[in-house]
Amino acid sequence: MQNDKIVVGLDIGTTKVCALVGRRNEYGKLEILGMGKAASEGVVRGMVSNIDKTVEAIKKAVQQAEAQADINIGVVNVGIAGQHIKSLQHNGSITRAVTDNEITVEDVNRLTNDMYRLVTPPGSEIIHVMPQEYKVDYEEGIVDPVGMSGVRLEGNFHIITAQSNAISNISKCISRAGLVMDQLILEPLASCMSVLSDEEKEAGVALVDIGGGTTDIAIFKDNIIRHTAVLPFGGNIVTSDIKQGCMVMQNQAEQLKVKFGKAIADEASENEIVSIPGLRDRTPKEISLKNLAYIIEARMEEIVELVYAEIVRSGYANNLAAGIVITGGGAQLQNLVQLVEYISGMDTRIGYPNEHLGKSKIEAVKSPMYATSVGLVLAGYQSLNQRGNEIVTEVPERKEYQKPAQKSAGKEGGGIINMIKGFLSDDIDNNKQSY
Repeated sequence: MQNDKIVVGLDIGTTKVCALVGRRNEYGKLEILGMGKAASEGVVRGMVSNIDKTVEAIKKAVQQAEAQADINIGVVNVGIAGQHIKSLQHNGSITRAVTDNEITVEDVNRLTNDMYRLVTPPGSEIIHVMPQEYKVDYEEGIVDPVGMSGVRLEGNFHIITAQSNAISNISKCISRAGLVMDQLILEPLASCMSVLSDEEKEAGVALVDIGGGTTDIAIFKDNIIRHTAVLPFGGNIVTSDIKQGCMVMQNQAEQLKVKFGKAIADEASENEIVSIPGLRDRTPKEISLKNLAYIIEARMEEIVELVYAEIVRSGYANNLAAGIVITGGGAQLQNLVQLVEYISGMDTRIGYPNEHLGKSKIEAVKSPMYATSVGLVLAGYQSLNQRGNEIVTEVPERKEYQKPAQKSAGKEGGGIINMIKGFLSDDIDNNKQSY
């Protein structure tokens, strides 16, 4: 059997740790070979709060994925999120020698690498530098300046920073689980890759990924990412409201939300009642689905209003022809699309991660709750294609992952910015060393 490139995405979320093993099929679609999932007890609002519990969850998820895919996993692409994620816009420029004939990829690299030298607030570091547009000798609106003649090259960049301690904790968990981290990828970017079409990104779209502990936002216009944000609210806070409002256990509140929850109270029947088993020697508790919907609607209204306020703050609220795409586990809540449309006034759809998926033996992966995991695998392929490196594994024989070889000559860096380069169709490389 021929050798295949195998890529693994590891989503360390607030409610679950998910490992996905994928490869490209003969049609260029992503085929999921294995999936592992474990309850995440060491992560709060996207940030690692307990190293040991997170390591155990990672090991459990990876072992399940290994068994299903019949391979040994050594290298993973990891997502990062949390309230500590910040974004900013910055303009930079370089002056080239007059004798140089045309702008080269190395010139663009030099300008991009300069952005990583920006002074950031103490305790934070830059994880992504994404080009918006370039200016050559004061000629504006240039998407790709390579090959043009000019002396002064300027660029507008979207820069994303993360807390150094959060990055360090994730790296520590990956290392203690016996794995090597290839790339650290912002989770909203990964979700975008799996659920958004090129037409939507061109027209203007806001992706809203509602997870367990955070809600991630990414806004695209003209196929370029314009704004990113992470809100510290997600599905877990809805579950907590149900637990308190209905006076039930945490797991019962979660089941009520998943099985009977509605985002619009008017859609719930007043006559429907669900019976919850009582605690020891106590009678069962009866919960009105109408009251349950009122609790959920109140909190979801608050989350959606915060999302819309962030979209307005970005300045692109009136330029999103494709409206809003909601994904993540929270997107499965009934009537959520109608609630988002009512509050924002924008067309809304649920984003399923089947944009690039081929036939897979694991159909569950097509759920919105796995959008980030699928995106992390796709991001790994983007980077592999750009670097020209291979992680070779024979299927079905078990083999260890090999650390991808470093490019010996040519452009600087690789790694994460290569993924973004393919993502944004800009020929830019990162200055950071890749595995």
